[in-house]
Amino acid sequence: IFSSCSTSMLQNQPQMHYGITSPISLATPKDIDYIHTQKLVEAMQSFGVFEDEEELNHRLVVLCKLDNLVKEWIFELGESKNLPPSVVENVGGRIFTFGSYRLGVHTKGADIDALCVAPRHVERSDFFQSFFEKLKHQEEIKNLRAVEDAYVPVVKFEFDGIEIDLVFARLPVQTVSDNLDLRDDSCLRSLDIRCIRSLNGCRVTDEILHLVPNKENFQLTLRAIKLWAKRRGIYSNMLGFLGGVSWAMLVARTCQLHPNALASTLVNKFFLIFSKWEWPNPVLLKQPEENNLNLPVWDPRVNPSDRYHVMPIITPAYPQQNSTYNVSTSTRAVVVEELKHGLAVTNEILQGKSDWPKLFEQPHFFQKYKHYIVLTASTFTEEHHLEWVGLVESKIRVLVGNLERNEFIDIAHVNPQSFPGNQGHCKQSGYVSMWFLGIIFRKLESAESTKIDLTYDIQSFTDAVYRQANSINMLKEGMKIETAYVKRKHLHYFLPAETLQKRKKQTMLSVSQNASGLRCKKASSNESLNSSRDNNSRTPYNSASLSMISKLDTSTAEMERNAVIWRTNGANNREKMAHVAVPPVSKAISIPVIGSKMEAAVAVRTSGPPRDCTIPTVIGHNAVSQLRTCFVQGQHDLSGTQITNSKSAVPKRPHSPASKECPKRSKEREKLIGQNSAFKEDGNPEDVKRRSLENIGLGGKSRLIASIDTSRSQRLCSEELPDSSSPVPTNGIRIIKRSIRLTLNQ
Repeated sequence: IFSSCSTSMLQNQPQMHYGITSPISLATPKDIDYIHTQKLVEAMQSFGVFEDEEELNHRLVVLCKLDNLVKEWIFELGESKNLPPSVVENVGGRIFTFGSYRLGVHTKGADIDALCVAPRHVERSDFFQSFFEKLKHQEEIKNLRAVEDAYVPVVKFEFDGIEIDLVFARLPVQTVSDNLDLRDDSCLRSLDIRCIRSLNGCRVTDEILHLVPNKENFQLTLRAIKLWAKRRGIYSNMLGFLGGVSWAMLVARTCQLHPNALASTLVNKFFLIFSKWEWPNPVLLKQPEENNLNLPVWDPRVNPSDRYHVMPIITPAYPQQNSTYNVSTSTRAVVVEELKHGLAVTNEILQGKSDWPKLFEQPHFFQKYKHYIVLTASTFTEEHHLEWVGLVESKIRVLVGNLERNEFIDIAHVNPQSFPGNQGHCKQSGYVSMWFLGIIFRKLESAESTKIDLTYDIQSFTDAVYRQANSINMLKEGMKIETAYVKRKHLHYFLPAETLQKRKKQTMLSVSQNASGLRCKKASSNESLNSSRDNNSRTPYNSASLSMISKLDTSTAEMERNAVIWRTNGANNREKMAHVAVPPVSKAISIPVIGSKMEAAVAVRTSGPPRDCTIPTVIGHNAVSQLRTCFVQGQHDLSGTQITNSKSAVPKRPHSPASKECPKRSKEREKLIGQNSAFKEDGNPEDVKRRSLENIGLGGKSRLIASIDTSRSQRLCSEELPDSSSPVPTNGIRIIKRSIRLTLNQ
């Protein structure tokens, strides 16, 4: 512990400011703060969030081997393209890392996101052909596969036990030097959009690290927040919650406002600040910089669609993007409620009334809601199931958006965990994954009962999934989506008995301890925390039979100051952190994000890899510049006009428009129905009984989903839906559409 003299010297040192406002507090840590931080570290260790030294060194060795392979391949490619020997000798090539590894906050067994940067003589086609072939011949590399049509094209493989996702960027330079700085905006010139997406992750990460006062405190705090978010079921950009880069930026903003605080204090301040944040005011780590590259950036003054973002968290590197574009009013409500719960728990911890493990307790999703929508994706084969589940899961946020726009629904909350099913009620073999959406219906004021039709909300979602599957020629026989409305008391027909029994026991123990806030129940207390990706259940079993159900009853304080100031960054005192025993973290390297849209990945560099490795590390350099004010805190957007509240901007539908189909669509349907069916409707007695269930309203409508001509020359991106210019379908698959109607009693 510091002596009083050392503490006095620390307090008297000039303090530099980070971020767009001055700090809330410059208070230095007290002895109790170190005790709380040490207890936080001990609580996190049981969840496997720290790697030991041997595992860290193994990752560095693998990365160095990969870096050498890249350099060797680029050299050989230069020779094959008859470049002058003097050029070939110096072409270079680099591997950067990004994501949780680059930040130094990865968990045991987590994969590594990596970026291959090559000079101008290397084409993207070379990366997916000659380099792919080179990887094939490496004995240590297994499970090699390429996803060339992804939003960010990627090569995935396992290198000596370490899973790696490798993306590619080609720079318009003759040589890729060892001191390449990807933070320089000039490296974006003359690049195609795929390379810009790949580079953006590294650039965002570097900016984040340059904008935090103390990297060690930032890393430990981010580890805690990521663990908390995963345990509470709100860590998933794909499903409309927050992804890794968004959580990292919120933690970084907290560090800017409390530059001298330790992790235990920062975790509490994190919950305090963002549980009271006045959304949709954007969270910014720095003022956006102007640039003449004319790339699209987040700007509500220019882009009308940006005005409807409900929880904007803006990346600090050009081109600035909103990392939370997938967040909806429902998912924001769930996140804010969890932030309030986190604040209450951490207040108790710091007051000595509770312990850190309570913060990481899993919520009780299946006890929270009375009403649920069950979404089931099934296939005949495991290979098809992996593809199908990935596509369906990527579109679930569309279903959430459809449901929350229904005038009778206040909240649609999806549990990120997918589940197998109840093997005891099997009908036919298959591979099944199920997701559960908790529904809060709007409180009825006058009517004794109200009939609610969710058919249109469900059908528009399934149409989007099938249309996407057709556009990439994925749809195969046996690929199905089924939905059902279920009350809480009937969940045992869908979930395995052992799962529900475990949940009931957990609920009995913990409900009495904490009965406030939105709660979610995760699949298992042993849920993997190794990556931001949600683990899907891929065990072969049979879906639960609806016919087994006899009848489903249908019956800041510390908000940011308004002053917009940029001041120079100063050195921070870190000596006291030596007294907090933090397990070793990856002294990482550099990179971008792989996923839908433009979410940037977070990266971090703190110290170097082995001596013979040329993978770069970040120097603790802070950006110092005076930037013109572009954003003003408050209830107004960039142009000074009031930001449109997305909840009011998107009107609720008064009823399902499914029955009022436009003439054009009717004609299209008539044309399609005239074609032959590839999938036949089951006619066994149990299925007939299921479709006749009165209170679910299982209508027997069938609808044809057209598939795309296989001769189509241009493949669509996996993240895109075909537009009106898509080619005319040449064949069709009949999909059974069932309506979901229920009666809500007062």
